[in-house]
Amino acid sequence: MTDDNRVVERSGWAPVRHFAERSVLGLIVVVLFGLAFGVLLVLVRFHWSPLADLDRSVADGLNRWASGSDGVVGVLKQISSFGGRGFMIPLVAVLTVMLLARRRPRPAIYLVVTGAGALLLDPSLKALVGRLRPVVEVPVATAPGNSFPSGHALGSMVVYGMIVLVFLAAVRRPWRPVLIGVAALLVAAIGFTRIALGVHFLSDVLAGWLLGLAWISVTAYAFRIWRREAGHSTPPITAGLEPESGPDLRIAPAEGAVLPHPWAKGAEILVGWVFVFGLLYVVGYSVTRWTPGFDVSFVEWLQGFRTPSLDDLSHFWSKAGDTHTILAVSLIFCSLALAFWRQWRPVLFLALTMIGELTLFLCAAAATGRPRPPVEQLDGQMPTSSFPSGHIAATMCLWTAIAIIAMARIRRPWRWIFPALAVLMPLGVALSRMYRGMHHPTDMMGAALLTAAWITVLWFTIRPNAHAETASEAAVEAAQVARPLEPAR
Repeated sequence: MTDDNRVVERSGWAPVRHFAERSVLGLIVVVLFGLAFGVLLVLVRFHWSPLADLDRSVADGLNRWASGSDGVVGVLKQISSFGGRGFMIPLVAVLTVMLLARRRPRPAIYLVVTGAGALLLDPSLKALVGRLRPVVEVPVATAPGNSFPSGHALGSMVVYGMIVLVFLAAVRRPWRPVLIGVAALLVAAIGFTRIALGVHFLSDVLAGWLLGLAWISVTAYAFRIWRREAGHSTPPITAGLEPESGPDLRIAPAEGAVLPHPWAKGAEILVGWVFVFGLLYVVGYSVTRWTPGFDVSFVEWLQGFRTPSLDDLSHFWSKAGDTHTILAVSLIFCSLALAFWRQWRPVLFLALTMIGELTLFLCAAAATGRPRPPVEQLDGQMPTSSFPSGHIAATMCLWTAIAIIAMARIRRPWRWIFPALAVLMPLGVALSRMYRGMHHPTDMMGAALLTAAWITVLWFTIRPNAHAETASEAAVEAAQVARPLEPAR
């Protein structure tokens, strides 16, 4: 080190010099990504022949490969869905709420602003360029709008890139390359599926990636300037956007063992499952062989109220109990539970509740083989038998488990909304399923029996509220521990 450098170090200019170096490097990266996207945009806009030939060759080759198997197409569509707005917008919303719950507003604002920018960039550029989507020999998928750039490629690069930047601070240093690698692999896989499904050219996907990289680089640079102006240090980007937020972003930093003696608990749960299945089989066998008189007459009575409006309403309520809705509510609640209460035990309770419900329903339905009511069935032929009702059982189990978890951890008066939902949601689903001619009243009773018995088993084995009184205290303590790590403003 020269004498001049030593003077700079002693005078306190080293942080300024490091910040300037990182700023220049960041600007260079942004300019390079922007230039690369601009060049690609010009080549596509003016129909450069070599690029057009390459796009057509890749699109045709992947279409021939994908169209040969329905299984391959199904897998491609599933992977592609992780880059769609229907998945990424709820994901960003849940993570934003989690950051706000952990008292980290700056990263939450970063997620919202960066994600909103991507939502605006995609349709604007598509309208500007006006490129038509590929026309392949065997179409296996369709997509609305224009082709350039790929919205899935742009959105996945922005969303998963900014998630990595925000949550990198919560990951231990040896595992950070793994997180980055997984995100990069997912983004690459989503881009590949868009070409293989025949809805984008190779240049569309490359343009989406380049534009996404440029945008998250710009917003990350602006975030670091914001931190600098607020009096915070600006460490290397490899430490995350806000390194001091690491303790707050870890899922359950103060929680010990989730379950003591897990093998013994697993055996207890298995025995309980067998007992509940036996109970359901006995009841299901009985009502299948000796159907009560009110079972059919009540369903027939409901048929007299059918109108187009009530048909639509019953369809809506039925959707509240289908697999997609139940899974979405479960994932959202588990994410928020981890954010607010920093405990795995309630998440484990809810997960085992829903796994047990699904397996008990499928096994009991297969064992009893009860036919559907002898009336017009608005949902058509179903693959499972009538007893017990899977829609009703899933709704009962989900909202009852949520009510059990929330009532023990929320002290405010509005907590009573959860028991109300545990009654109203299953009641609405039950009436809709019987109105649509899909179930008998005793099928609903079987769902209630499944819910009561299975949640009782899990209540005594998992003890979901064993440490509920310490959840808020642990969250406050973890937040207080994290505060001294923040540099003074």
